[in-house]
Amino acid sequence: MHKSRRAFLAGVGAAGAAGLAGCSGFELQSGNREPPLVENRPDGVYVPTHTEGMGMASMQSDGGYSCALTYSFPHRFWTITGSDTTMVEVGNSDALHLMPIVWHSETGIVPSDVNPTVDISRDGESVVDGLSPWPMLAQRMGFHFGDNVELPEQGEYDVTVSIGEGGNRRTGSLADAGAAEFEFTLDYQLSELNDLPFEDIPPARQGTLGAVQPMQMDMVPLMQAPTEDELPGTVRGTAESGDAQFVVTTIDDAGAFGDDADQQHLAVSAHTPYNRYPIPLMSLSATVTRDGETVFDGYLNEWQDGDLGIHYGALLDTVKEGDELTITVDSPPQVSRHEGYETAFLNMSDATLTL
Repeated sequence: MHKSRRAFLAGVGAAGAAGLAGCSGFELQSGNREPPLVENRPDGVYVPTHTEGMGMASMQSDGGYSCALTYSFPHRFWTITGSDTTMVEVGNSDALHLMPIVWHSETGIVPSDVNPTVDISRDGESVVDGLSPWPMLAQRMGFHFGDNVELPEQGEYDVTVSIGEGGNRRTGSLADAGAAEFEFTLDYQLSELNDLPFEDIPPARQGTLGAVQPMQMDMVPLMQAPTEDELPGTVRGTAESGDAQFVVTTIDDAGAFGDDADQQHLAVSAHTPYNRYPIPLMSLSATVTRDGETVFDGYLNEWQDGDLGIHYGALLDTVKEGDELTITVDSPPQVSRHEGYETAFLNMSDATLTL
């Protein structure tokens, strides 16, 4: 399947178009054109200084996956090591922020257990070799992979996006998806990049607790965590830690998640506030106590499931009403963050819930 950039831009929904409007006098030549960061940013999800539009070279399908090669202005972001963040500033030679969005075609899941690799060439000469974009969270598009990329000049480039086999904690058709490779032609033109919307957020909103609206697109799925009403099983409640929401449900037949269908699957759907984006790449563990005795103490492993989405789970013999659940964040999400998320999901205390 092949879809064009023009079709992609035409497919941006009304809500997305309204949220992206407002480009005024923005001309990218080189380096950083972003507004200064807000002073005294809160320790949580906050409204950033600006929003940016997104373009797309084309879309391809292979091996049970679809991939859209998308791009935006080069911009700052924050990498994370443990609980420490480091800001990556825009370099003078950065041409664009490249985002190969890969999703499972049947379920719309953007898998967190495969890392795309990007190779860029021009006229047979390698320009970018083996780039591994960062796993990221952004307020407009949620979980994705992206990085700032240097290109020597304007013109057409051949781009190959490759993904390997997924992990072994997948269910249903997600478990059947294999490795895939996608071929694109990227026409890098400053005039087209400058045509992308760029909107400054009103100063009174910048740095306040909250988030900008997600980008609505017809052709690329926006992966959000299921609502409580959409979650399968018995929803037990919601706990919070470090601005993250932990929605807990139990699945009576855990056969899809292990060998013993008589066990229950304790599932924790972790997502951002406001926009309900899944938060992958955390290390979680849990303790379940009943009448003062521990009935479970172990890791919550990250799973990819068509109904639960990206979530964390473990097999238990039984879960009873009144059990006490404690969720411990052993490591915060190891995802890079776009502006507005870089101060959240870092200092994450234990979350407790009566089931």
